[in-house]
Amino acid sequence: MNNWWKTAVIYQIYPRSYFDTTGNGIGDLRGIINKISYIKELGVDAIWLSPFFVSPMKDMGYDVSNYTSIDPLFGTMDDFEELVSLVHENNLKLIIDQVLSHSSDQHEAFLNSKKSKESEKSDWYVWADAEEDGSPPNNWLSVFGGSAWEWEPLRGQYYFHNFLPSQPDFNFHNNEVQEFLLDTVKFWLEKGVDGFRLDTVNYYYHDEKLRNNPKSPKNFKKPPVNPYYLQNQIYAINQNENLGFLKKFRKLLDDYPNKTSVGEVGDSHRAIDIMKEYTKDSKLHMAYSFELLGNQFSPTFIKNTLENFYKDEDESWPCWSFSNHDVKRHLSRWDDQESKEFAKLTSALLLSLKGTPCLYQGEELGQTESVLKFEELTDPPGIRYWPENKGRDGCRTPMTWNRTYPNAGFTINEPWLPIKDKQKNNSVDMQQLDEKSVLNFYKEFIQIRKNTKELSKGEIHFLENKDDILIFSREYENSKTICMFNLSKRISLVEGFSIHLEKLLISSNANYNENQIELNGYGFMIFSVNKE
Repeated sequence: MNNWWKTAVIYQIYPRSYFDTTGNGIGDLRGIINKISYIKELGVDAIWLSPFFVSPMKDMGYDVSNYTSIDPLFGTMDDFEELVSLVHENNLKLIIDQVLSHSSDQHEAFLNSKKSKESEKSDWYVWADAEEDGSPPNNWLSVFGGSAWEWEPLRGQYYFHNFLPSQPDFNFHNNEVQEFLLDTVKFWLEKGVDGFRLDTVNYYYHDEKLRNNPKSPKNFKKPPVNPYYLQNQIYAINQNENLGFLKKFRKLLDDYPNKTSVGEVGDSHRAIDIMKEYTKDSKLHMAYSFELLGNQFSPTFIKNTLENFYKDEDESWPCWSFSNHDVKRHLSRWDDQESKEFAKLTSALLLSLKGTPCLYQGEELGQTESVLKFEELTDPPGIRYWPENKGRDGCRTPMTWNRTYPNAGFTINEPWLPIKDKQKNNSVDMQQLDEKSVLNFYKEFIQIRKNTKELSKGEIHFLENKDDILIFSREYENSKTICMFNLSKRISLVEGFSIHLEKLLISSNANYNENQIELNGYGFMIFSVNKE
């Protein structure tokens, strides 16, 4: 078996924000084709494309109305086939999103299902009668706010939606639904894709008894912005039946050589355990959660997160990321100065961890969160909970290719989200000319990772941490590399390592002699040592 995905660096592209070739202000597939040389030069191994399927775009493509067609906003099937060919010609892999837990309310199956209890696809979605007083069947809440139940007058019942009312959940207890969805996966396998990112992979099944969720075990000092987090979602999601479907999914993938899968685990209580459970015993190849996509960024938290994942010696495998299309960009989330030094430190850290790293477009430029006005928003949660929750638009603003071009070279017309001056100043053309830019650092370190087997294949062992210093080793066969990161702005001294230094792989804001290592603010050192 070719486990290429274990050593790969994945690059997530949000198509509508990458590059626009039509002038409609929305990025497209030909835009990605146009930028393949840039992606290749970055040094990554695989591209993950967020959804490009036919959709009403109520949730920017995560509400699919046709699983086997390209939305005209993004191009044509010919464009997609050309992209697949070009990706493979450049020795890259292509991973695409699959949104299987729910569809758009404009999908033909839902339009049929909502007609009546006797319709052909009546049982394809989750329906339930109202309580005697007209209220919803239980207390389940939507991730995007409010009840997870929406009344459909045509059918005279409520339907279940974990997200927007326009995103009804499939009924995975129906085998016909499973076969339909697996057929859509097969369609894209036949098109030559190399893998799938599975959206909300722990949301497939629901409790058939529709039991009420209990309250969250977390003690909130103040009510969260979204009451969803006041519940422990033990019945609406995370059902054991998910495991059986994932085995079916894996069996299909195994019929095609060298394919991979990565599942998004959305859970605020036992995310690491679910990641492990979902990636062993012939289910998913990899999984990621929001553990490293949240607000916590300390040596202790990172150490505990990875040690919890690797505490059992099994085949479970993680995919780690610091930023993606769902969260505030990590430079803005963790560093109030949003500095270039911090960008380099976090990139070196992510690419040094055991597991498969996933970068998010713009991260390689040191891009920060865009600050948008309310009237500029498109994201439903942001619109609903403004200003306490500003939504996800701030991390989805377009790529900045040329600082002096209109709209930073993304489009010739008005972009779907505004491009602010702060983001323009981190453009690709400016950074390509600067040897010390964040972009060139990403390129350099990705190559270091490829050329250093300890970093791409080795085991990880955390060493005693001091204050804000994170130290771990990566070991492969007879080689050992020490990774040392200062996660603070303060100067820190580390003793006892420098005398063993065999080869310095890379450093930033760091000095060393035979007695000690000095790590300035956001400084780091990665070096090979003599393995004793």
